Amino acid sequence: MTMSMKGRGPRAASVQQGARDAAPRWLARLAASAALIGAAWGLAGCSKVPDTIRIGVAQPLSGNLGALGQDLLNGATMAVDELNRAGFMVDGKRVTLEIVAQDDRADAAAGKAAAQQLVNDGVVAVIGHLNSGVSIEAAPIYGEKGIPQLAISTNPRFTQLNLPTTFRLVANDTLQAKAMGSFAATQLSHASYAVLDDGTPYGKGLADGAAQQLAAEKKQVTVRQSFDDRTKDFAATAAKLQAANVGVIVTTLNDFQVLALLEALKGIGHTRVSVLGGDTIKTTDMARADGLVDGLYATSPVLEAREFITGRQFLDKYTTQFKKPPAYGGHYTYDAMYVLSAAIKQAGSADPKAIAKALHAINGYAPVTGTMTWDAAGEQRYGAVGVYSLRGGRWEMRMRSDRW
Repeated sequence: MTMSMKGRGPRAASVQQGARDAAPRWLARLAASAALIGAAWGLAGCSKVPDTIRIGVAQPLSGNLGALGQDLLNGATMAVDELNRAGFMVDGKRVTLEIVAQDDRADAAAGKAAAQQLVNDGVVAVIGHLNSGVSIEAAPIYGEKGIPQLAISTNPRFTQLNLPTTFRLVANDTLQAKAMGSFAATQLSHASYAVLDDGTPYGKGLADGAAQQLAAEKKQVTVRQSFDDRTKDFAATAAKLQAANVGVIVTTLNDFQVLALLEALKGIGHTRVSVLGGDTIKTTDMARADGLVDGLYATSPVLEAREFITGRQFLDKYTTQFKKPPAYGGHYTYDAMYVLSAAIKQAGSADPKAIAKALHAINGYAPVTGTMTWDAAGEQRYGAVGVYSLRGGRWEMRMRSDRW
């Protein structure tokens, strides 16, 4: 027994020692494998979405159009505040949305500078601009970086730039020009018409289209004149209108310009006229001209919030937050921000190109206007143009169509 144990002793000791040596190596390998698995799970659960996603808003925040631009900024701001309070999530991660605002001053050069600054600030999308001339000039700057641009601008050229980043929030000027010419010809019939514009890409293009529609409806345009968008002296123009016995003025001048024109007409006693403008005269300031002429009308692809089922709710919230009613189209930028947020969630990313791709595919829920969806060029599929008349200091809907 003793001999047997002695004979087996060294081998048994060696086996036992090997087992003891192998155990740490096995445990080490197991620990390493567990660490690798844990790291892989950690990476899988680590979202590439940043904590804060920046949205640019570029509008005229100063100057003659400052009230309109501020309204558009307010709409986007209100939506972002609501989304953040609700706990906005992207790819399973709570994210804070942040507005980065730039004043484009309604000027193409300033707009390009504002666009470049927003690119430098790292925005993933931009809600801008109001003016078509600014939107068109800024679009390539956003397009180069794949940043989607959601604009309330209406000149058709904006979406004819062949950029995958241009998205229009409302109907374009092709439809609005038809609305202006058709309404002026059929509802404001007269022997002599004038067509006046502000010289901007928006104003001149829209006025040219309206003049073409008037010609198609056999109406005579006896005065056709362009100005710049800052002109306020219309004494000579008023005399020209009187000499031509103009009874209907179709104009794309801004509200302050039309007010100055009407004062000039009043000064020479030529007030038996009707004025049909674009959406830049459909403002609260125009109430000062109520009763100066036979009729004041405005066409607009920017339909009023109160015309929509949930518009009253929006108006109440807006007035509570900003202590004043909307001046223009804040409900469109409010809706645009909600649709944009849905596209960001759908993309699961803060990559601008992925967001632009999602916008092209989305049928977005818009809390006020109902829905926003775009064709391949970025044109709004459900845009319409309304015609309003000013009565008792208030713009009232006369008719609305997406055909004309």
